[in-house]
Amino acid sequence: MRERRGALREFQARLSERLQNAAEGEGIRARLGLLVGEKRWLLDLAEAGEIMPVPAQITPVPLTESWFKGLVNLRGALYGVADFAEFSGEARTALGKETRLLAFSSRLELNAAILVSRMLGLHNTEHMTKVPTERASPDAPWAGARWTDAQGFEWNELSLARLCESDRFRSVGR
Repeated sequence: MRERRGALREFQARLSERLQNAAEGEGIRARLGLLVGEKRWLLDLAEAGEIMPVPAQITPVPLTESWFKGLVNLRGALYGVADFAEFSGEARTALGKETRLLAFSSRLELNAAILVSRMLGLHNTEHMTKVPTERASPDAPWAGARWTDAQGFEWNELSLARLCESDRFRSVGR
């Protein structure tokens, strides 16, 4: 069983790396599209780990922030689960059949995952218009550039690496 888990992790890592290499090799600035609450986010593929349906059991942890939903066992490792919408000041993520758990890439060295309302596929920023902004908000350093697509939807870049560095995100205790 452990051999299968290791083989699956290795396959997922190779697949993610191949997707990233293909996107870079073709000059495509592909990003993974996420709907979190009412906001659309673009995520660098290198920062994304496994994407899966929300497990039936998320074990709550007492005396933590309301946006910290608890712990899950993902392939034998414990991951902290954050409701990124609630963390960002929006309403709690409603759990449904399209809700996903997005684990952070192992490269980020933090066993964490965020709730995602819905996955929106790959998007190429070369086909989008960059929205001029003064600077990233000091309250949300994980939010990067903003883009508008051909349909008029606004997208925000999400840096999980900067989210990992955030004291607020790392301090889940009350």
